[in-house]
Amino acid sequence: QVQLVESGGGLVQPGGSLRLSCAASGTSLSISIMGWYRQAPGKQRELVARIFNGGSIDYVDSVKGRFTISRDIAKNTVYLRMNSLKPEDTGVYYCNVFGRGCDYWGQGTQVTVSS
Repeated sequence: QVQLVESGGGLVQPGGSLRLSCAASGTSLSISIMGWYRQAPGKQRELVARIFNGGSIDYVDSVKGRFTISRDIAKNTVYLRMNSLKPEDTGVYYCNVFGRGCDYWGQGTQVTVSS
């Protein structure tokens, strides 16, 4: 079993910042990719950012230059630093871990950008 524990969501004004964290644990853990997805009301879940074991990083175009994903390999933790937040960034953010052919998901953390 693999457990993902997320933290860091909340309410922030436009232009503000938040940092999300996701700690992975489990006896069968062998991670290839760690990342963040989000789902806005009425929309499909989309990839926000992901980081591969080799260090490669992908971002969805809408967050490039504003969001930064990073990973602490020793702690099996992935972070998402979100700057210059916009109302369209509002949604539930899910941590995702992929390893040994399996996908694992966190419970989701709400991010609301509103004045």
